[in-house]
Amino acid sequence: MPLNEEEAVLLAAAWRRLAGGGPEAAAVGAELLDRWNEPHRRYHTLLHLWETLRAVDVLQGEARDADCVRYAVWFHDAVYEGRPGRDEEESAELAGRLLSLIGVEPGRVGEVVRLVGVTAAHRPEEGDADGAVVCDADLSVLGAPADEYLAYTAAVRAEYRHVPDRVFREGRAAVLRSLLDGPHLFHTSFGREHWEAGARANMLAELDRLASPAPLDAPPP
Repeated sequence: MPLNEEEAVLLAAAWRRLAGGGPEAAAVGAELLDRWNEPHRRYHTLLHLWETLRAVDVLQGEARDADCVRYAVWFHDAVYEGRPGRDEEESAELAGRLLSLIGVEPGRVGEVVRLVGVTAAHRPEEGDADGAVVCDADLSVLGAPADEYLAYTAAVRAEYRHVPDRVFREGRAAVLRSLLDGPHLFHTSFGREHWEAGARANMLAELDRLASPAPLDAPPP
């Protein structure tokens, strides 16, 4: 589901509020919106950006620097080609380059670059409050109602529509098990209280579907 017109306006306003209204900031914001709106994306879209920023608003009381987290969210999937690890690395490099161009203080630029890197594995170190918030915001969809979770999994499959079904099932199941094997999925108090149980139920149900001998529906084009 794409952003509606009101959400698109609010998203652009959120960037201006964060980065300012200067011409350099406006140009960087336009580039980011274009990147998030690339036609090959199905889940990592403007809607995901919008919903992740909304999750940061919910979690901001647990962050040390909520605006630093917001910058990280804007950049965390700015490069997205379905290459785990490499996409985050290139997104972090992009953040370092573009934030420097708009005059963000070097220490904060470095922190945003670090936070984007943390989203590759969603395993922030103990005591990393901002890493916890950016990871939980990014994964908040895992704790969504079951119908929203199903829409999310369908969109993820569509982004990997070039991958054969058996290979996708195995890879997706490995990702889910890796997350479930940890002591917890979420790293903030709010995430553990409000999203953890639903997320585990959603993910275990998905693992059952992935293990089913019945073929998955063909992903949308």
